[in-house]
Amino acid sequence: MKKVAFITGASKGIGLEIARIHAAHGDDLVLTARSLHDLQGIKTRFESEYPVKVTIIAKDLSVAGSAKEVFDEIKQRNIDVDYLVNNAGFGDYGYFADTNWDRYSAMINLNISALTEICHLFISDWQGRRAGKILNVASTAAFQPGPKMAVYFATKAYVLSFSQAIGREVKKDGITVTAFCPGPTNTNFMDDSQMIVSKMVAGHKLPAPENVAQCAYKTMMRGKPVAIHGTKNRIMANLNRFVPRSWATTITDKLL
Repeated sequence: MKKVAFITGASKGIGLEIARIHAAHGDDLVLTARSLHDLQGIKTRFESEYPVKVTIIAKDLSVAGSAKEVFDEIKQRNIDVDYLVNNAGFGDYGYFADTNWDRYSAMINLNISALTEICHLFISDWQGRRAGKILNVASTAAFQPGPKMAVYFATKAYVLSFSQAIGREVKKDGITVTAFCPGPTNTNFMDDSQMIVSKMVAGHKLPAPENVAQCAYKTMMRGKPVAIHGTKNRIMANLNRFVPRSWATTITDKLL
């Protein structure tokens, strides 16, 4: 039987490339993002290129209640999801006090609240199936505090911790949860977050989203609890375990 992948933040970047990989493997898709126009274009393109059905749901998941609305629409359409990819999220580069609170509130709602609620809805729905795979896109930002991106780093630390905890809980139910941690990637995130001016990004060649997505897909299919993309990123993330937290904060501040 055909499998179905539900992917949030699927209109661009890593989310779009993960959707493309699933389509290439013959999986039907449920895609959500804010832009209906972008989703319609992806649906037309993918259905012409691959033997798949693409269902699109335009929704801003940073708005309270929207996660449940998307889940309810999926159930109303009698779609059974096999793979859940929580990719939607955004960040902001700059000092904490210099950013409007509404942006932080939306960031927390999207990066934490919506992701958590979607996981709860699907894990509850999957009880008794002895199957189901979840990929929560965290970040290498999850491994240390991030001055100049304080809220974003904190939200990704939550995603990592939360994913590991629920992954342990649902292992007995045949469900796997993977926290995928990419580093800076050549996507629209860099411009949207204004991170393009960061010392960590400016002048550096960043990985292509299709390569990062391949890693994400493979680790989800293996059911690996935590995956970090790239050798350099793995080294940096693991080094944080061996230095005082104050050092890690200072180092990150200098790098950003």
